[in-house]
Amino acid sequence: MTSIAATPKPKSQSPDPARTIFSVILAISFCHMLNDMMQSLLPAIYPDLKTKFGLTFGEVGVITLAYQITASLLQPLIGLYADKRPTPLALPGGTLFTLAGLVVLSVAHAYPLLLLGACLLGVGSSVFHPESSRVARMAAGPRPGLAQSLFQVGGNAGSALGPLIAALVVMRWGQGSLAALALLALVSCAILWNVSVWYKHHGLNRLITGARKISKVQLPPQKALTGIVILLVLIFSKYVYLASITNYFTFYLIEHFGVSVQQAQLRLFVFLAAVAVGTIAGGPLGDRFGRKYVIWFSILGTLPFTLLLPHVDLFWTGPLTVIIGLTLASAFPAIVVFAQELVPGKIGMISGLFFGFSFGMGGLGAAALGFLADRTSLETVYGLCAFLPAIAIVAAFLPRTVD
Repeated sequence: MTSIAATPKPKSQSPDPARTIFSVILAISFCHMLNDMMQSLLPAIYPDLKTKFGLTFGEVGVITLAYQITASLLQPLIGLYADKRPTPLALPGGTLFTLAGLVVLSVAHAYPLLLLGACLLGVGSSVFHPESSRVARMAAGPRPGLAQSLFQVGGNAGSALGPLIAALVVMRWGQGSLAALALLALVSCAILWNVSVWYKHHGLNRLITGARKISKVQLPPQKALTGIVILLVLIFSKYVYLASITNYFTFYLIEHFGVSVQQAQLRLFVFLAAVAVGTIAGGPLGDRFGRKYVIWFSILGTLPFTLLLPHVDLFWTGPLTVIIGLTLASAFPAIVVFAQELVPGKIGMISGLFFGFSFGMGGLGAAALGFLADRTSLETVYGLCAFLPAIAIVAAFLPRTVD
């Protein structure tokens, strides 16, 4: 690949480097939707897998752990490599791992094959997320928060569609239908091929120009490191709580309220749809009012509703989960852009670190909560998780000079 140093001047590479390129952002967001929709099919079919394979809650949690740990360990490394040696074709290439993962899951007849399929899905995510987040930043121009929100809402929409498709397709035609749904990876691959061409010829130069501007106001290393650590603590709070919903909410509704599997999956879809809507707001609000305030409000503001959730009836469970999803989801775009500005020039590494850490915390949280549910009850799990948003108090110590 031609070195970045040999790239022509920004003017010849892109007519207006400061312009927000919405066509690229929307393309990468659509592929994010397809990617996360295919990957969210795994937790969406947990009730079916639990019955078919006779799994415990702990074993269900380990499947999530296998998927998310694979992604979390690889994402920062892939992001760091991409910062040093950008590889545009990694975007379409990574989708093939997702395709392979779903195919393996569609034919799995034993627990180890379920773990293998989950790991392949994790590899697909580990390649897609840091590189696609870099592309969103390349195309952002002066609106990085908006670009990150649009990119991430694609993933949230995909995660919401997963349970809906599982209810309408997989529950009807069975585990084997996952192989047919895996063909969506080929659609994503074709779109990402075109994005990778733009990435190579225009995006890299735009990213360099943006990093130079941010570096003029770079914080001292110790202050930046403190900010990164605080943001990771907030990610822990957010994603362990989300793991309790995405992995065990259907079981909670079935056991606690006696609803059917399909009704539970549809309610999970409503929650995840609320997460998708909330994500749209976080980035633009951070651009306008300051990312620190959005982060503070979105996580700590969820606390009253998470405390109420374990104590209400089925009717109020729906509105509360919608409010929790809307509020909590607005944090992540602001967190990622805040972190990218703390360490300019390392977009891939920072994106990989935060996406990877979120996957890892989700995986560890799912496994730990699964074992806890086996030994106590799902009611106990939700009672404890209700206090997680209180950790957001540490946002008060974030640096003030980034926004």
